[in-house]
Amino acid sequence: MSKELFDLTGKVALFVGGGGGLGKTISIGLAKAGADVIPVSRSKDRTKDVVEEILALGRKSLHTSVDVTDQEDVNRLVEQVIKEFGRIDILINAAGKNYKKPALELTAEEWDDVMAVNVKGTFLACKAVGEKMLAQKSGKIINIASLGSHQGITRSVAYCASKGAVLQLTKVLSAEWAAHGVNVNCISPGYFKTPLTEKILAVKETHDKIVSRTPMQRLGLPEDLVGAAIFLSSDASNFITGSTIAVEGGFLSLAI
Repeated sequence: MSKELFDLTGKVALFVGGGGGLGKTISIGLAKAGADVIPVSRSKDRTKDVVEEILALGRKSLHTSVDVTDQEDVNRLVEQVIKEFGRIDILINAAGKNYKKPALELTAEEWDDVMAVNVKGTFLACKAVGEKMLAQKSGKIINIASLGSHQGITRSVAYCASKGAVLQLTKVLSAEWAAHGVNVNCISPGYFKTPLTEKILAVKETHDKIVSRTPMQRLGLPEDLVGAAIFLSSDASNFITGSTIAVEGGFLSLAI
């Protein structure tokens, strides 16, 4: 019975931003749990390898792309997936962007760019897929938030503001759609080695400071996120919505 709660066999998962290191690992994890997974990024080249791995596991996939800031392209993607698979049971929004610089040096164009990807893109995907999920009276949406959703991170003003918005977007959608069988939740990753953190973690002083500040005394590994993603995608989380799972080694538990 317990294994059945986490079984994703027959489920169709659309993973926006599924071409990165963390996205690839989660996509493979969902496929191993039984789901057919469609990982998409702005460039098809970023998802080629993960699509091949999903297919090698005996699951179905689709090699396509999306510009999350373009409503027509998001709608096109959703219709493409529906035509191919008949439904979407799981949506994960992980597309993200940041400009690491002091607030006074951030341009208006850079601010808009971050908001377009992190906030508008998340909303457009939730809206397009949410409409289908409401019609089928079921669905799981997982928005990827951040430590920056909960606390300030210097030299990341637009990023933190955008991820705070993702947290609130999740709460509102969860309240509006709960009665229709659609769960909307967040995962807030801590410090992982990703393209967004690569530069700051390359500085030994910064790396060591983050690790020492983390109660578990290490950075996150991509596989650390898989369990939370499977849980929020599965029947095991049917009575959970509007919530956030922080996968951060206890980082948010400390005041200093």
